[in-house]
Amino acid sequence: MSTLYSIGAMNQLGDALEKAGFTPEEVTKLKQFSDLGKIKDVLSGIATIAYPDHLIDTDATPFIPDGWSVEKHSGHGLWKWNPNSIQLFLSKEQERNYEVGHDLQQIIESQQGKIILNANVLDYLLAHPELIPESWKGKAVFFWGTIYRRSDGRLCVRYLGWRGAGWDWRCGWLGNNFRADSPAALAS
Repeated sequence: MSTLYSIGAMNQLGDALEKAGFTPEEVTKLKQFSDLGKIKDVLSGIATIAYPDHLIDTDATPFIPDGWSVEKHSGHGLWKWNPNSIQLFLSKEQERNYEVGHDLQQIIESQQGKIILNANVLDYLLAHPELIPESWKGKAVFFWGTIYRRSDGRLCVRYLGWRGAGWDWRCGWLGNNFRADSPAALAS
């Protein structure tokens, strides 16, 4: 136990950590962090914190489930993940009730100036779930830039969803209805 810091100072630190959203597990990790002195360098203005760029190759061949094929894949080169550039798009019909997938595909493809995110972005997010916005929970976020043909011949598009214990993917058949909880992931 420290004799250098007062209980009041420790309480202030605890309050600040709680306000910043630290969990008790993260506070334990902070205590065990071997480079804790580097945080002091940031506070002193000697060092800065830099976040890695998350670059996604949207032109790469996407993951293809067994027995499926890719019907259409729209890439946009190397794309930098930026959650602030994402729009969860709903058609007017989806907002009111629902839209049939084949019709919705045409509406999404007609969005001028928008990038239709593909399955490579979905798979990158599954590999890095810490990047997925909390606001996406409760939604089925579709990645219409990749259209698959399942082994039964049906066209489908994969989506990202929260399943209580974590994120995973499923697919929606284009002959089905897409409701207001099924937005398309577009980027500007």
